[in-house]
Amino acid sequence: MQTKGEGRGKGFGFKRIRKKRCKLCTARIKALDYKDEDYLKNFITERGKIIPRRVTGNCAKHQRMVTRSIRKSREAAILPFLAE
Repeated sequence: MQTKGEGRGKGFGFKRIRKKRCKLCTARIKALDYKDEDYLKNFITERGKIIPRRVTGNCAKHQRMVTRSIRKSREAAILPFLAE
């Protein structure tokens, strides 16, 4: 009969995940230009979807800014709506 904690071995403990820092806060970016295609490509997948905040580590304010810029650049035909 096993008691609490026996038979588990190493590597099954709680692993602390470091919180991601907002790239835009660290770079102290106040405004994001929708024409900056190379920078905005970092925030979309190869399929054309916008990467969520929990993955990128952006704060809510900057994630809204990124989303607005991506949508604006899609309307201006700078970024694609879908992957080819």
